[in-house]
Amino acid sequence: MSLINWNKNYSVGVIEFDTQHKILIDLINKLHDSMKAGAGNTALAEILNELVNYTKIHFSNEEKHFAQFGYPETATHKIEHEKLTKQVLDFQKEYLEGKASMSIDVMNFLRDWLLEHIGGVDKKYTAFFNSKGIR
Repeated sequence: MSLINWNKNYSVGVIEFDTQHKILIDLINKLHDSMKAGAGNTALAEILNELVNYTKIHFSNEEKHFAQFGYPETATHKIEHEKLTKQVLDFQKEYLEGKASMSIDVMNFLRDWLLEHIGGVDKKYTAFFNSKGIR
């Protein structure tokens, strides 16, 4: 059973970004399922690799649209992206250094990212992009 199911409350009103955000939900659910099966740390390497790739692609796509349409909060949003990217890379480094029991930390981070960054920071751009005809 999934920990988080996509619903309209998670939507930022931009199909491309919503599709990418669903990937994050899939990663959260994958880690949750692995943890329930007692294999959280085993699955963590793959999930962290996917998360590193996700942040590169997703943040690049958002920032490309910010530049293209002159999103007024680009600088602030990019700082958030840099913080999130650093945290993901720190988790990957800790994992590679053999830090035990970090799957719960990653799970909490991903959940908070979904709720706080996507649910708060990303939703700020909905009206802006929609006004530019991007849905």
